[in-house]
This record gives sequence, structure tokens and C-alpha cells, in this order.
Amino acid sequence: MTRLQRLFRISWVFCRYRLDTFLPLAELPGPLKVIFLLAPWHFFPQPKLSRGDRLRLALEELGPVFVKFGQILSTRRDLLPDDMAESLKNLQDRVPPFSSDAARTIIETSLGAPVSELFETFGADPMASASVAQVHAATLPNGQSVVVKVLRPGIDKVIRQDLALMYLMAGLLEKYWTEGKRLHPVDVVADYDSTIHDELDLQREAANASQLRRNFEGSSLIYIPFINWDYTRKSVMVMERIHGTPIADVAALKAAGVNLKVLAEKGVEIFFTQVFRDSFFHADMHPGNIFVDASNPADPKYIAIDFGIVGTLAPDDQSYLARNLLAFFRRDYRQVAQLHIQSGWVPPDTRVNEFEAAIRTVCEPIFEKPLKDISFGHFLLRLFQTARRFNMEVQPQLVLLQKTLLNVEGLGRQLYPDLDLWSTAQPFLETWMRKRIGPSGLIKSLQTHLPAWLEQSPEMPQLVHDALLQLRNAGPTEKQNQDTLALLREQQRKTDRRWRRGIIAVALIAAAAIGTLPEARAWAESAPLWSWALLAGAGALVVRGSG
Repeated sequence: MTRLQRLFRISWVFCRYRLDTFLPLAELPGPLKVIFLLAPWHFFPQPKLSRGDRLRLALEELGPVFVKFGQILSTRRDLLPDDMAESLKNLQDRVPPFSSDAARTIIETSLGAPVSELFETFGADPMASASVAQVHAATLPNGQSVVVKVLRPGIDKVIRQDLALMYLMAGLLEKYWTEGKRLHPVDVVADYDSTIHDELDLQREAANASQLRRNFEGSSLIYIPFINWDYTRKSVMVMERIHGTPIADVAALKAAGVNLKVLAEKGVEIFFTQVFRDSFFHADMHPGNIFVDASNPADPKYIAIDFGIVGTLAPDDQSYLARNLLAFFRRDYRQVAQLHIQSGWVPPDTRVNEFEAAIRTVCEPIFEKPLKDISFGHFLLRLFQTARRFNMEVQPQLVLLQKTLLNVEGLGRQLYPDLDLWSTAQPFLETWMRKRIGPSGLIKSLQTHLPAWLEQSPEMPQLVHDALLQLRNAGPTEKQNQDTLALLREQQRKTDRRWRRGIIAVALIAAAAIGTLPEARAWAESAPLWSWALLAGAGALVVRGSG
């Protein structure tokens, strides 16, 4: 009955704000079209508001789950028209707090002790209240100031109900909307499903915080509060209480004498360090989650909180992204087009010349401006709009990255309007690419993969023999079997020769690197004796096989 009531509530809001005008009615099947044409919302006058404001108000009225979904959609200019996305940016996640007694009950049930025993002091009034949790100030028995984050009671049930309805609507759009197959609305809801459920597990958020803290241990760029694991469970998290100036309070930062140019550039450096060095980035960097340590105004430091949403990139995506960005910086539009095709972001039959010309049309007017006047976020949005013509599909693994980059640039320009994100990012990307494909990258790759290669190499002859035996026993005719076996044996001989040459070449490069790079010499000196013995044995086998 609760689900039916929720469905009725959503339908009522749908009617009130006439959201039916957003649906592609002409593309719906006949029966559905008749139902929509006879639906009762036609008796409601259409509000005298823009379509973006109608959507925003409807999401706010439907509650925190829909509000958070709208906030994510606001970054998806590839899915929404600009006017709707701009309106959704104004969504406010103002959620009334739940009672202090309910918070105490959750804490005591999770930690197995009364609040009075767990904490020296516990603030009854929450410091902040959001869609899935609220935060209370507290003091541990040892006198340490902490914050206690508590999940909102019953929120998991509400989320399950709302997600089921979102999946239903997304499925209808994907089936009946001509743009649905390209934009994958079901996948978008699935990404949101994963994101919102990650936020419902405070132990996961605590683990994210610990990883980020380890990645930036001792850094002058950003500070991550430490987690008290003895007091952390799925529904409760206790974290060091931090003190700083909210990054959105630019007036207070100026009054404290903070160097805003340095602060803005550090934000860019933090983003690219997380994405390319660590492949693990804070993906919810809106102003409410970022503070500034202004104790040294000339060299300010960021302080981050709320780690429920983090993003990662696979090595291939890292490489393609870095090469794309560098190609943009160099105005090498052909390489940009080729990289999009190679990565599968656009269909393989895309004509490179046409795609290159379209990209040039977008980029050249932008590059004619001074770098400080270029908005990287708006440039990406125009590029996505251009790529629609070439059936560029939504890349789910890049959604959080795009959202975070837009947040970072927005924060940076709010702090320092002349922020030049492009020139700040380019040296970082060039250095990262050199390390990735240069000698030091080769040494690191060898250090990581060589033991596994050596361990697997003795099994290769047996695996090849087994495969050939299966082909011989399962084939249709003797002549076809012989031809297949001969072809496989020739391919095996060629592969063996290439493999031996590759091993010898890698060994020569490694030897040269060990002779010239201090880090390589240090690694070679610290390597255990057994690894050198295995390497020598492998080399002997290679030399013997090449003879």
C-alpha cells in the first residue's frame, strides 16, 4: 500500500507541473498515446513557469532522492537541454533533521553501548542535515572533538521504492524514445542506484576517506580528516572534527588574506593528481564539502569532507583521456577524432575527416579567446553536443569525472576569476604521460608484471599442446585438421620469435635504465636474489629457444 501511495504522490506532482509536456508523445505506441491524451492532467492549467523551473520544483516536492538525482542530472548536458540543466543547478537539498532521540537509538544499536558511555558530550541539535544522513558534534572520552554521522532512519526503504519507479520510467524512455538507445537512461539510473547505495554504507565512506588520507599523507595541497574505526559501523561514522573557512565564503577568505590564485590552482592540481596519479578521486566536490585552512594565507590548504561518492578510472580510460586533453591543447583535432574512435566512444564506422571538421568547428572559436576566458566545462558541453551528431554514446565511467571537473572549475573561477585551468593542467598531463611511457614507467611495469610473466611462462607450451590436441580430436576432416594444425604451428613459431625478441629488447632497455636511472638502480639493488635467479633462467630459455 505504501508503494501505491508513493506512486500516487508522484503522479499527482507529475500532473501538477505538467511534466507530460516533456514526453515524446508522437513516438509512443498507439495505446500509450491514447492513455496520455485522455489523462487527467490535461484538466490542470500549465504553470506559467519555464520547463526547467517546473522540473526543478517537481523534484524538490518529491523529496531528497529525486533532488539528489536532479543534482546529478544538472551536470549531464549531453542528456538535457541547457535551459533545463541550468535550472536544475539551483536544486537545494534542504532536508529537515530527524529527531535527536532517533539518532541516539541508531548510535546505541550500532555501537552496542549508551551514548553517555560512548561520548563525553553529544550535541542534541544536528550540525547539518542532508538527504541520507545528519551530523552531530561530540567529544570522545579522551577529550578529542569529533563529528558523528548518522543515517536517516528508513531511508533505504524510500530509496528502493523511488529507484523502482525511476527504472520503470527510464525503461519506457529507452524503449520508445528515439534518443533512448544512444543516451542509455536505464544505465544513468543504474549509475545513480550504485551511487546512492554507496552513500547508505558509512563504512564504505569511511574506507574512502582513509584511502584519500593515505594518498595525500603529508601533502600541502589537501587535508583529509581521520576516521575513528572503533566507532564506525554501516549506519554510524565518527570522524575527526575539522575547523576551516567554507570555500564558498570568498569574503571571509579575502579578509583572512588568503592567496586566492594559489588556492584556485591548488584545486586544479588536486583534481588531476587524484585522477591520473591515484585513479581515485573525490567525486562530490561541491562547495558544501570543501573548507580552507587559512592558517598560512600565502599557502592555503584544502580540507575535504563527505566521501560517500568517489570515482575511479581504468588505465585505458586514463590514457585516452590524457591523450585527448593534450591533443586539444595542441589543436590536433585529427588525433582527437581518432582517439574517440579507437576508444569506442563513437561508432567504428565514423568518418574521421567529418568528425575532425566538426571538432575543429567547435574548438577554433574558443582557442581564439585568451586562455583565461575559456571555460573548460562549457567547452566540454559544446563538444558533447557536437558528438551527438556522430552517435557518441554516454560513457558511464566518465560521468563522475565530468561532474567533478565542472565543480572544480566552478570553484576555481569563483575564487579567482582569471583561473587558467588549461595552462595549469597541461604541464601536469605532459609530465604524467612522460612518466607513463618513459623509462621509469617501463621499470615500474616490469616490476609489477615480470614475476607473473615468469610464473606463467612454463605453462604456455602445455596450454598450446592441449589446444592443438583438442582441435585435432574435434575437427571435421583430416585435411582440414592438418591445415589448421599447420597454420597454428606457424603462428606459434612467429609468436615465439616475437616473444623472444620482445624479452631481449625489454632486457636491453631495462639494463640501460638500470644504468642511468637512480630509482631503477635502487630497485635492482633491493630486488631479492630469487627474482634474479628466475630472470637468469628465463633469459637462458630465451637464448636457447632463439637458437
